[in-house]
Amino acid sequence: MEIIKSNKTQFEYDIQALLKSFYPEWEPHMLAPDSQIRDRRILEGEPVMELNFGESEVTLEMLNGLHNIHYWKPEEEAGTAEYKNAFKRFFYVCLCKETGRTLPWGNLTGIRPTKIVMTMLEQGKSEEETAAFLREMHLVSEEKAALGMEIAKREMKILSALHYENGYSLYIGIPFCPTTCLYCSFTSYPISAWKKRVGEYLTALEREIEETAALCRDKILDTVYIGGGTPTSLSAEELERLLRKLKGAFDFSMVQEFTVEAGRADSITEDKLRVLYEYGVTRISVNPQTMKQETLDLIGRRHTVEQVETAFRLARRAGFDNINMDMILGLPGETAADVTQTVEAIKALCPDELTVHSLAVKRASRLSKWIEENGVTAYNNTAKTMEIAARGAADMGMAPYYLYRQKNMSGNFENVGYAKEGKYGIYNILINEEKQTILALGAGSITKGVFPDNRIERCENVKDVAQYIERIDEMIERKRQLL
Repeated sequence: MEIIKSNKTQFEYDIQALLKSFYPEWEPHMLAPDSQIRDRRILEGEPVMELNFGESEVTLEMLNGLHNIHYWKPEEEAGTAEYKNAFKRFFYVCLCKETGRTLPWGNLTGIRPTKIVMTMLEQGKSEEETAAFLREMHLVSEEKAALGMEIAKREMKILSALHYENGYSLYIGIPFCPTTCLYCSFTSYPISAWKKRVGEYLTALEREIEETAALCRDKILDTVYIGGGTPTSLSAEELERLLRKLKGAFDFSMVQEFTVEAGRADSITEDKLRVLYEYGVTRISVNPQTMKQETLDLIGRRHTVEQVETAFRLARRAGFDNINMDMILGLPGETAADVTQTVEAIKALCPDELTVHSLAVKRASRLSKWIEENGVTAYNNTAKTMEIAARGAADMGMAPYYLYRQKNMSGNFENVGYAKEGKYGIYNILINEEKQTILALGAGSITKGVFPDNRIERCENVKDVAQYIERIDEMIERKRQLL
C-alpha cells in the first residue's frame, strides 16, 4: 500500500489511476487533511510522494528513490477544467521523468477515448484539430491518436442508421457460468449451485421483460444483447423459454442486431445453437480467451482448445454467419509466442469478428489474490503482443470498429473490437459511446438512460440473484422512475 500525502483532496481518481499505470504493483491511497480514512495502515504509513497545492505553485516531491522535486506554476484558474487538464499533464510528465517511459494513451484516465474524438468531430472540428488535441492536451501517442480517429469515424458511419431520438437497445443479463474464471469480476454464479433456482430467476426476469416492454411500446428497438455470465449455461429448454418471452413482449421488427454471448465452449451444444438460430439471433460469441491449454487450465475455463474449435464449427453448421471470438492479452505466464499461437489458431477458424482484450486486474477477481501470491511479473501485455493481435485481425480482413479502456489494464493499452465489413457489433459501440438509451434487465445489470439534453442517468439492478428474485417489483419500479 503506497501513500500519497497531499494538502488537498482533489484529482484523487486521476492521480491514483496514473500511478497505477506507471507502477502496476502499487496500491496507491491519497492522504489529505480532509480524507475520510479509517485504515490505520494509511494513517500511519510512510508516504512515497508528497503533493502540495499552493496559491501560485504546485510541488510534487518523490520520497522514494532519488527524492526528486517537481514544480508547476499554473496559468489556469483553479477549479476549472483547464486547470485539471494542466495538472494532469504536469503529473504525467513528472511520472515519465521518474520512470523513463511514456504511456500509449498519455494522461487519459477515462475508459472512452473515442468518445472525445467523436464529440469533437460532431462539433465540426477537423481530423487534424482533433488529433492535435489528443496529442497536445492529453499527450496521447501518434499511433493511438490515429487509432482513435479511425475507430470514431467508423463508429459514426455505423451508428448513422440508428434511431437516436425514439430508439433504444436492450440488454438481458444471465448471471450464471459453468465456472468462475480467474480474472472475472462480473456478476456470475456457478450454474451447478443455482440449478434449482434458475426457474425462479427466469420467472422474475419474465416479469421485468413484460413491464419494461410496456414502457417502450412507442419506441423503436434497435439492438438486443443477451450477456452475463454465460447465457448458454442455461439449458436449451430454458433458452427457448427466455427467447419466446422476449420475442412475444418486444417488437423485433426493426431490430438490426440480436446478439447472444455463447462464450464458453463447454456450454455450447447443437440443441442450444438450434434454439438461438430459430429465434432469430444474428450474432454470437465463442470466446477462447487463449488457445494455450495450460493457460485455460490456470484461469479456470474448464474446457479444451479442441472444444473451442468444435463449438465454433457447430455454430457455423447451425447457420451463424456473424461469430465473434475474444482473446485476452497479458494472461499469466503468456509470451508473445503464445499470443501468436492463439492468433494463428483463431485465423484457422476464420471468425467474423475478433475482440482483443488487455487484461484488467480487478480487485473483485480471484486474479488479484493470485498476483499477490505470484508477483506482478506473472502477467504482462506489451506493444508487441498488441501488434501481433492487430496484424492477425488485418490478415482476416478485419478493421477496428470500437475501443474502450478499463482501470488497471496490463500495459496501459486498450480493448479493441475488429470485424469484417458488415459484421460490426452495433451494441458494442452503443454501450461505449453512450449515444442511446440501453435498458438492462436481470441481476447485476445497469440501465443507462440517454436524454436529448445529453444527460445520462443510470439505474441498477441488485447483483445478488436471490435478492433480484425477491425484489423484482423494486427493480421494475426503478426503471419506471427513470423512464
